[in-house]
Formats: sequence, C-alpha cells, structure tokens
Amino acid sequence: MAQVTPGMKKYGFAERAQSVWQRVTEGMQLSELWSQFRTDAQSSYRLYSKEVDSTRAAGMPQTKHFFHVVAQYFWAIVEKLSPARRVLLLVALALVILPGGEWEWTTRAGTAKVFGLDFHFYGGLLLFALLILEVGDRVVMKRDLQIAKEIQAWLLPANPPEIPGLEIAFTTRPANTVAGDYYDVFARPCSSPGGGTFLIAIADVAGKSVPAAMLMATFQASLKTLSATPGSLTELVSRMNQYACSNSQNGRRFTTAFIAEFDPATRRLVYINAGHNDPIVRRQSGLIERLGTGGVPLGIMSDAAYEAGEVTMQPGDWLVAFTDGVVEAENSAQQEYGEQRFLMMLHSGTMLTPAMLLQSVMLDLDRFVGNTPQHDDITCMLLRAS
Repeated sequence: MAQVTPGMKKYGFAERAQSVWQRVTEGMQLSELWSQFRTDAQSSYRLYSKEVDSTRAAGMPQTKHFFHVVAQYFWAIVEKLSPARRVLLLVALALVILPGGEWEWTTRAGTAKVFGLDFHFYGGLLLFALLILEVGDRVVMKRDLQIAKEIQAWLLPANPPEIPGLEIAFTTRPANTVAGDYYDVFARPCSSPGGGTFLIAIADVAGKSVPAAMLMATFQASLKTLSATPGSLTELVSRMNQYACSNSQNGRRFTTAFIAEFDPATRRLVYINAGHNDPIVRRQSGLIERLGTGGVPLGIMSDAAYEAGEVTMQPGDWLVAFTDGVVEAENSAQQEYGEQRFLMMLHSGTMLTPAMLLQSVMLDLDRFVGNTPQHDDITCMLLRAS
C-alpha cells in the first residue's frame, strides 16, 4: 500500500480548494467578479431607489433625514418580499440584534443549572433559510425567462435575407433577459410575382422585460399576418395600429415603429415612421436625411392617420435605423452616447461593410458605457445600397 506523505496531503487540499474556487467563480478573474458585483449593485440600487424620496424637508435635521432615507430603503426592500417572508426577515433581524442570554436555576437537589441561548445563531439560520427561499424563486424565474428568451430568439431573424441592391446587418441587446425591441426584414408575401418587395421593420414597445416582450410577440404576429394581405403600406400600418389599440391597455403599452417597403427593381423605399427615432439616410455625398414622415406610435389612437414618405436608395447610400437604447445609453457620469457620436461612427465607417461597421459601433458603445448597467434595450440596423 502506498504511503501518503504530508506533501501529497497539501497538494490534495490545494487541488480541492482550487476546484471549489473554480466551481464558485466559474473561472472568472477577480477583476471580472468585482465588475460583475458593481454592475449587480448598481442595478439593485436603481431598483430600490425608485421608491425612495431622498429630498430633505425644510428644517429637518441632517441626522433625522439620514435615518428617514434609510427607513425608506429598508421598506423598499422588505415590500419586495411576500408577507410571510417579511415576517421571517423581521424575526431574523430581531434575533441578530438581541444579545445572547443565559438563565440559571437551582434544582431541588441543590445543583445549579445553566441554560444559554445564542440568538445570533438562530437569527443567522433564519436569514439563511430566507436566502434559500429567494434563490429557489430566482432559479425558477431564471429557467422560465431562459425559455422565453429562446422563444423570442425564434421570432427574430438570425441572419439578414439576400436582397438585390442591399447589404444588411442588424443586432439587438436586451436590457434584461427578454426585450421589447423588434426588428425584421422579409419578403412581403402579397408582392406581385417577379417584382417582389421587402418589408423592413424596427420597433420599440414601451417598457422592458416580460410585458414588453409579450407585446413585441403580438407586434411580430400582426405584422407577418397583415403583410400577407393586399394593400398599401399606409393601409398595413393603419390595420396594425387598430390591432395594437386592442392590446395597449388604453394607450399605456404603445409601440413606436419604423416600417418600410423596399422595391429592388426601382430602389424605391416607401416608409412610415410611427413615433420612432428618425432613421437616417446617409447619402454617398455625406448628406444626411431623416425619415420622420408618419404619425403617432401604434396603440394610442385607433383612428390615427398615417402618411407615407418616400426616398430612393442610390448605390453607396446608407439607411440606419435604431431604437432609443442606442443613443440614450449612459456612462458612469450619466452622459448619453448621443446621436452625434453615433453619426461620427457612421461617417468614419462608410468604406466598411454593414456588418463590420455595426461591430465597430457596438464596440464604441461598449467603450463609452463601461461597467454602467444597461437600462434599455439596444437594437440597431444598417443597410447599404449597392
């Protein structure tokens, strides 16, 4: 039988410790862990601070104001829990604060008995039990959101279609697991044979996460369904608006959208801007045109009228469509990325392919934002006429 030396024991312990550390950190470096912690902490602060009024009332002492703000944060956290878990948390905190106690009594036989109780231990145990319950909920929610993310990915195109006279690139980044942004480029089914047109769409549902993602799915379904019926682009958008009004909770869940129809034979682009950020046409000469013709966002007024605009895409012209998450992305100083910086990237990259320019824009956006949490969905689409 081989003899185990002290050196072998030390190596075995170090190896096991490294294995545990790798399992806990998933191979992330300390700088990456710290960056992730900062991002999580900033996201949590934004969540709770929405319910806190930190304005100091006139005449209120500084100390009293401080404890008033702390109390608001405390209740902002507690009220996120279910009533039963709130009670569990309050009991646990009380036990942690209370000092441990010892009780002594004498039996009939004259023997002294001492009974001690460590409240801190039981308070920590209750906090650990609460943590387990919350982690369990998070795991279930994360699994459901992952399924929702996969379903949403099926609704969005993975690769741009081949369109004569156009090169296309697009990307999206949700602020949460699922997004309320939508983009698509597809052949319109009711186009005349041999002279087919293509629909180009980008949209942004008011709000974020699951509610916005659900409405995004209804937008996608209505666009695909209604585009298969004959009619002009104006008629298509009007019908989509009527459908959106039936699902918008009296206008609270509206959708901004840019929908265009491109005819490769004539290079004619007919478009309607329904309250969306104005897409940009950058001519080969460097001239900038903004596509703002249209109407109000979808889902606000069922009888809203929409007007179509028209441009012709000449070789070398660019069409840039995006959601407000691009230009309103903030850095740690709460400065916005802005449309001017976005345009500078566009002007400097006109010799690149749309895919390469889009990658450059996203890298520049990452450099600008740094570790600041993303507060809105980001979607961008670049098209170049050839």
